[in-house]
Amino acid sequence: MKKNTFNMSLLLGMLLGCNAITQAQAEELAYVSNEKDNTISVINLAQHKVLREFDVGQRPRGLVLSHDGSTAYLCASDSDSIQIIDLVDETVTGDLPSGEDPETIALHPNGKIIYTSNEDDALLTVIDIGSRQVITQIDVGVEPEGLAVSPDGKLVVVTSETTNMVHWIDTETYENIDNSLVGARPRSAKFSQDGKQLWVSSEIGGTLSVFDVNTRQVIHEFTFAILGVHRDKVQPVGVELSRDGTTAFVALGPANHVAIIDVASMDIEEYLLVGRRVWQLAFNQDQSKLLTTNGVSGDVSVIDIAKRKVTHSIKVGRYPWGVVVRGAK
Repeated sequence: MKKNTFNMSLLLGMLLGCNAITQAQAEELAYVSNEKDNTISVINLAQHKVLREFDVGQRPRGLVLSHDGSTAYLCASDSDSIQIIDLVDETVTGDLPSGEDPETIALHPNGKIIYTSNEDDALLTVIDIGSRQVITQIDVGVEPEGLAVSPDGKLVVVTSETTNMVHWIDTETYENIDNSLVGARPRSAKFSQDGKQLWVSSEIGGTLSVFDVNTRQVIHEFTFAILGVHRDKVQPVGVELSRDGTTAFVALGPANHVAIIDVASMDIEEYLLVGRRVWQLAFNQDQSKLLTTNGVSGDVSVIDIAKRKVTHSIKVGRYPWGVVVRGAK
């Protein structure tokens, strides 16, 4: 009898443990901005399905989470605002002043300052979240697009699509301290976790430039070639780097592939086929999955990082653009 009681207790403990893990996974949610529908799709990453959608401003694009994951900040480009979204209630609770046509967004490591690029005005706008006031606006190149803040918070970089430059800005003085030429129509910028490298994609140039942050010089430039895909369709856009610094992932736009790069050797290891017109990329919390937003096919591809394989395609709204993942609570 004691043996049976022990076995039952053990089984119950295992079931409760499995249930706790399942519950934690079930609470990991992805939020996708749908540019043409003016909505956010909420995806359960354990079930790989859309739970619901909610309305936001006009032409939602860039999206970033607060450090505690309770709030999202969204560029509603045609509403000329950055919307504050309570992710508990999934409602827009207010706006931050952004200037005209905010497209991309970045959060300072201190969690108190937001940067946004104003494409039509060739400006970088710096916003204090607490006071909801613009601190300053900085002149940059024509059609600013990509944004990234260094891990130590000392630099913010902006890419300008028409000027074909990366602008290096001191976050304390707000001075543009340097400008670096890159390939045509630079899109995304991403600092490595240690802050030593900056990776910049150039959509029309078809290149990916890797900078040494200390010297602000290009140390490597990638071009991409996919069997059966015309080179004009290979247009690098979104970039993500693994937390351990070993691997880079690059969305290749209308080529409908994601490139996987070994950072140590700077070798392109393989290409994964995803949905049509892949835009942006985002890891889940433990980086076991990588999500891609596919604008033309209107879906999100889920890549299993260990298997290096697309395991799911999740239909969302029209022209999905930005994506962030909120961890289990």
